[in-house]
Amino acid sequence: MERGLAAHTLQAYRRDLQRYATTLMATGRTRIEDVSTSDVADFLAGLREGDADHPPLAASSAGRAVVAVRGLHAFALAEGLTADDPARAVRPPAPPRRLPKAISVPDVARLLDAAGVGPAALRDRALLELLYATGARISEAVGLDVDDLDLARASTASHPGSSRGSAAPGSSVLTDTVRLRGKGGKERLVPVGSFAADALGAYLVRARPALATASGRGQPSSGLFLNARGGRLTRQGAWGALRAAATRAGLAEVSPHVLRHSFATHLLDGGADVRVVQELLGHASVTTTQVYTLVTVDRLREVYASAHPRAVG
Repeated sequence: MERGLAAHTLQAYRRDLQRYATTLMATGRTRIEDVSTSDVADFLAGLREGDADHPPLAASSAGRAVVAVRGLHAFALAEGLTADDPARAVRPPAPPRRLPKAISVPDVARLLDAAGVGPAALRDRALLELLYATGARISEAVGLDVDDLDLARASTASHPGSSRGSAAPGSSVLTDTVRLRGKGGKERLVPVGSFAADALGAYLVRARPALATASGRGQPSSGLFLNARGGRLTRQGAWGALRAAATRAGLAEVSPHVLRHSFATHLLDGGADVRVVQELLGHASVTTTQVYTLVTVDRLREVYASAHPRAVG
């Protein structure tokens, strides 16, 4: 409650602490005040090595478990249940620095164009357009309500020949926005580009009403993206829509996070400031966002080679 953690995070912490308790009891530790720093360190080593019942954990998963254990002992100390904190000196393992995966702009276009056919095609296209246009996490997208969208000109989306509002032709001002709820319940307002706004408008006008009545219930779901039964689209359903589109487009290893990485990388390639990208992604620290600058180094070399008068001989 205090940290506003997501349900999936709480479930993961619960599993980690249950494994920790089982490990301690196997060594004869039945009271939290008897736990030593070496016990915590041995637990971390066991996570990395694995055992007969558990495979070895990657640094990121082991790190999450250590964070849960550190939180438990810090809580026990704060509540006066223990005289010291044996986990304070045990640091989570540093995960390897991996470059985010991103696909090219033409591949993104192929993916979006492959949203499929049938009653759910408009929904799937709107979902994929939104993921790429905003860099939203998959949990943020499926958690959206209709009221979280502010599409000032959505009514024109189903009429391709109509003018998109009062903005001057060629105007770069984006008046369409979406309110995303990120980690820790933090909200951010993100602009929605014209392609995504058109796809969302078309879905809201031409597809969502039919999906909303499919449940047969008196009170329709407030969710933006609905499944064939009229309920809120699940993470698994959104993943399925993306995988199907990726297969039709001939693309491998495409995930919602790949679209998020592509969103950030393409913005930086286009000259966006890293602080702006940080705000759009909802990162608490700019350090997290700066990893995307590593994948644009080839782009920087290209610009330098073409722009500097003495870059090449």
